[in-house]
Amino acid sequence: MEVAGILVCILMIVPTADAVDALKTCSCLLKECRIELAKCISNPSCAANVACLQTCNNRPDETECQIKCGDLFENSVVDQFNECAVSRKKCVPKKSDVGEFPAPNPDVLVKSFNMADFTGKWFITSGLNPTFDAFDCQLHEFHTESNKLVGNLSWRIQTPDEGFLTRTAEQRFVQDPSYPGILYNHDNEYLHYEDDWYILSSQIENKPDDYVFVYYRGRNDAWEGYGGAVVYTRSSVLPESIIPELDRAAKSVGRDFSQFIRTDNSCGPEPSLVERLEKKVEEGEQTIVREVEELEEEVEKVGRTEMTLFQRLAEGFKVFQEDEENFLRELSKEETEILSGLKMEAAEVEKLFGRALPIRKLR
Repeated sequence: MEVAGILVCILMIVPTADAVDALKTCSCLLKECRIELAKCISNPSCAANVACLQTCNNRPDETECQIKCGDLFENSVVDQFNECAVSRKKCVPKKSDVGEFPAPNPDVLVKSFNMADFTGKWFITSGLNPTFDAFDCQLHEFHTESNKLVGNLSWRIQTPDEGFLTRTAEQRFVQDPSYPGILYNHDNEYLHYEDDWYILSSQIENKPDDYVFVYYRGRNDAWEGYGGAVVYTRSSVLPESIIPELDRAAKSVGRDFSQFIRTDNSCGPEPSLVERLEKKVEEGEQTIVREVEELEEEVEKVGRTEMTLFQRLAEGFKVFQEDEENFLRELSKEETEILSGLKMEAAEVEKLFGRALPIRKLR
């Protein structure tokens, strides 16, 4: 079995803590999602998504980084691959609920909430979770339809070159018959995702400081128990007058409102291509200077650490060999045959992914 032979497949999956699980996932993709895998490899945006995911490995914010990659390179080919790998064939292990966003006690929710009052245009001016809640230009428009609250959502994704992509989505909520402060967004096709909204506090009186404070938790085929909280306001900027009430409501679910992130809803124009290129060139020059300085420091240390370095390399290679042997022992005969059948040289892999992104690195 060649390492280069399984590299492409492993690149396609969300990295797991257990390398044996990663190889099992890879064999599942090769067996069950061959068409979707081939389409993804040949699609520039999907391949770029894969390349972006590799910058997330072993980072403290690995999950958040992976989600950001999905935000940047979302398209129908990525969706088709996820539908097969995550939902239909369940090749990718589901991320378990770690209890970070538990469902709140109904006693802390508003006692009454009229969905019809929530219609019109609202801005998210403050958010708890930087992965889901703190985007720029979050203007959402709601209306009621057949006893449902329908939200047409719009937000911006910042690109690495200081530009942005505008994303949109539609969500439909029904109200819990027993608890007016709970709204359910269920029965979604993509990844079968479900979002539950809990209204912690609200004030809708046709005034500039109207607001709705939403705590939410959700689940889908890939992740159980993600969540966050947002403050909707009629104003594009969070009114200072409502902060004391938001402080109290946040504490009711064990959160500190001072840790929430205020969003930028100025919704200005995208910088020109020239401005974006000039900034990237300037950042690139600074990066080169910094990397040269770091290299010079390493060269100075070589004489003192040469033997230690070789020792570490030898130890690392020994561990790698042991891991590889463990991988092979854990694989079934069928999985081994599938993986052995993939013949792709390292040069082909480099050719495939080397030009996937317009920039050399994502930092």
